Amino acid sequence: MDQKIKQSICLALSIAQDIGLVIVAISTIVTIGIEIGLMLDNRFVSLSDLLLLFIYLEVLTMVAVYYKSGELPIKIPMYIAIVALARYLILDMKNFETWRILGIAGAILVIGLAIIVIHYCQEILTSKNENTKL
Repeated sequence: MDQKIKQSICLALSIAQDIGLVIVAISTIVTIGIEIGLMLDNRFVSLSDLLLLFIYLEVLTMVAVYYKSGELPIKIPMYIAIVALARYLILDMKNFETWRILGIAGAILVIGLAIIVIHYCQEILTSKNENTKL
C-alpha cells in the first residue's frame, strides 16, 4: 500500500511538472509573438529586442532539452542569466555609475567561469565513467 501511494504521488508530480513545462513553452511562444508584433509596429529592431528574443529562445531550448533528457541542464539557465545581464547593461548603461557597470560585468565573468568549470567537471566525470566501464 505504501509503495502504491508513492507511485501515485510521483505520477501526480510528473503530470504537474509536464503541465508546468507546457505552460512555460506556450507562454514563451506567445511572448515571442507579442515582441515580434511590437517590432513590426515600431518598424525598428534594437539590440535589446534581439537579446530579449534570444532569452526566449533559450527558455524554449531549456524546455526541449528537459523533455529529451529528463534532466534540467544547469548551463542553460546560466546562459540565460548572462544574456539577461548583458541586456540590462545595454539598456541602462548611460544611467549607471561605474561601479554598477563593473559589478554587472563581474557577475557576467563569474557566471562564464562557472560554466567553464561545470563543463570541464562534466567532461572529467564522463571520462571517468567511460574508463570504469571498460
